[in-house]
Amino acid sequence: MIKVLKVVGILLITALLGLAYWTWHPSGQNPSAAELSKEANNYQAEIIRDSWGVPHIVGDTNADTSFGLAYAHAEDDFETIQETVAATRGVIAQYRGKDAAPTDYMVQLMNVWPTLEREYKNIPNHVKSIAKAYAAGINLYAAENPGTTWRGLAPFTDKDVIAGFMFKTPFFYGLDKPVTALFEGKADLELALAPDQESMAWTVTESPLFERGSNAIAVAPLRSTDQKTRLLINSHQPMTGPVAWYEAHLHARRGWKIQGGLFPGTPVILHGFTPNLGWANTVNHIDLWDEYLIEVNPENPNQYKIDDQWVEFQRREITLLVKLFGNFKWPAKREVLRTVHGPVIESQGQLIALRYAGMGEVNQLEQYIRLNQANDFEDFMAAMELQYLPSINYVYGDKAGNVAFIHNAQYPKRSEGWDWSKVMPGNKSELIWRGYRPFREVPKLVNPKSGLVFNANNTPFSATDGPDNLQSSEFPESMGLASNQTNRSQRLIELNDGVTLISEEELLRQKFDVEYSVNSKFYKSLKNVIELDLSEHSELQEPQDIIRDWDRKVDIPNRNAAMAISVLREFHHNDSEDDSDEEVILAALKGAREYLLANYGSLQPEWGEVNRLKRGDFNQAVSGGPDVLRAIYSRGHDADERAYATAGDTWMALVSWDADGQQEAKVLHQFGSATLDETSKHYADQAALFVKEQWREATFDIEKIRSQAANTYNVGTRAPK
Repeated sequence: MIKVLKVVGILLITALLGLAYWTWHPSGQNPSAAELSKEANNYQAEIIRDSWGVPHIVGDTNADTSFGLAYAHAEDDFETIQETVAATRGVIAQYRGKDAAPTDYMVQLMNVWPTLEREYKNIPNHVKSIAKAYAAGINLYAAENPGTTWRGLAPFTDKDVIAGFMFKTPFFYGLDKPVTALFEGKADLELALAPDQESMAWTVTESPLFERGSNAIAVAPLRSTDQKTRLLINSHQPMTGPVAWYEAHLHARRGWKIQGGLFPGTPVILHGFTPNLGWANTVNHIDLWDEYLIEVNPENPNQYKIDDQWVEFQRREITLLVKLFGNFKWPAKREVLRTVHGPVIESQGQLIALRYAGMGEVNQLEQYIRLNQANDFEDFMAAMELQYLPSINYVYGDKAGNVAFIHNAQYPKRSEGWDWSKVMPGNKSELIWRGYRPFREVPKLVNPKSGLVFNANNTPFSATDGPDNLQSSEFPESMGLASNQTNRSQRLIELNDGVTLISEEELLRQKFDVEYSVNSKFYKSLKNVIELDLSEHSELQEPQDIIRDWDRKVDIPNRNAAMAISVLREFHHNDSEDDSDEEVILAALKGAREYLLANYGSLQPEWGEVNRLKRGDFNQAVSGGPDVLRAIYSRGHDADERAYATAGDTWMALVSWDADGQQEAKVLHQFGSATLDETSKHYADQAALFVKEQWREATFDIEKIRSQAANTYNVGTRAPK
């Protein structure tokens, strides 16, 4: 027995040593500080921090400002920048563990790096120069702060920057939705029939109840009480994390002059304004992906059928290193398949290939650079005509009085007549679309008769309150244009009549509107609650009465809003498909009742007690709610957990130009410029302004900014010319 135990012990030790060997993957060393900071010798930037800590970057060239921006942003949020780079490289699971592994797999599935390596030589040098300068700024900060630099992640490169756009931009139109549905086995795999067998039956899935959105409004001089052009920039993003807005101002003496919002890892302004023009972005709900059912050769699983021919799959084995603890990482091996359609996912026993807008695109950064450099409407439209960005609406305004709405996307050139909302037969090469519709076919509305354009993630056929809206009959169904209205778009329609002049005060009143339309999906859901017979559920009659008495507003003192919104949240959290079902309504009322009593001790707490903006020691009531124009989305709805604002209104701007082209600009951030430093006075110094709906002045006057600066310093060591 002792010998057996010894043998078992030896085998166990051997197995453990083998497992340790198999999982031991120490991260590489970062280069020395001297090596990391070497490229900084090529750049010179002045960073002016104003009294709010916002960085104003001054440089001779665009590359200099990109370099300075990277350094300044790293000072405020180096951790998230590194997280963004690691995710883009497909190695985030090495640092964050198994929960991050799906991100690494998506990078591989989308073929980001093989595509970039193949196409890198074709990327214009001026684009590479901006990306290289940004990487040099990050590397300089890493050299000066080795203790906060993730082991093995440095050096940062221009390819990291370019790949970041390649990886992230498709997710802004919702590419994650079909991918997730396929992996989870929840996708509808009904096959589309040939056009002669079934008429077109295009359907667009309605947006989830609490889907985040954005607002954008432009008012032309003819519609303004004071003949000014006004542009409201109001994107709704998470308040923290890799797609939270960071505010900056870029001033190149021989280049762009622009300020606005950007994300970690971004060397340009994504939406904002110059002295001459500005634009706001909103997410558009367009069907920009297609699924194909792949027919596998029953005699050879390495082949699939195209036009009666058996073709070999492209197969690539990948290894995802997933952090266990310390330097121990589990090497998870996976196989990635591709067909001529695109990446392949196994779902419900079938192989489904995915083809999507932005697949194989490497030039997104070039289009953003062109937008940042635009001086007038002609420049702006020339930049839009590049069509390197797979989606996102643009609402535009400028000092010449132009306003415009562009329902921007890379629209696939699909064959007409097929129902592209269903799974397409994968064995017909004619159905594999190649290329996109030209920019002239992209829905756009320029200088409408009413002088007002807007978008709140709604249909492009409702972009103005005048007589010249775009018509669905003008566009082929294969473009997959949505017909939805959000509560926010419905309120904008209700608040405007096509003729009444709009003052700045009125525009702001609309922006901070806190009401739900009677035509909104929200209120229709609650009507089902109000009309339900609860005579056999006496404990739920009081919650029902509270909702019945609600005025559809989410203002701070409102005592009925908490119950109404809590019921809506129960519908959302329970993933209810039918909010008219009696059992669903009863469960929602019960859940809302229990939640409010457990956390607030009342069925009618003030909305301001429930709806809070929390940041460090700051914790105050804020008006607004999900899908109202004053958009606030909260997280936290467990039985013992209070909710706090986590998304919605974040960085905002209101820009105007008078008849002489003189600009006024107001901006506001929900927290402050110090993204992660809780000890900084700029960690939450704008939060009080945010809840009071007050603004800060913005200017392009560098001398004025410099004279009022709280801190000014230089980075880079290039000798001045």
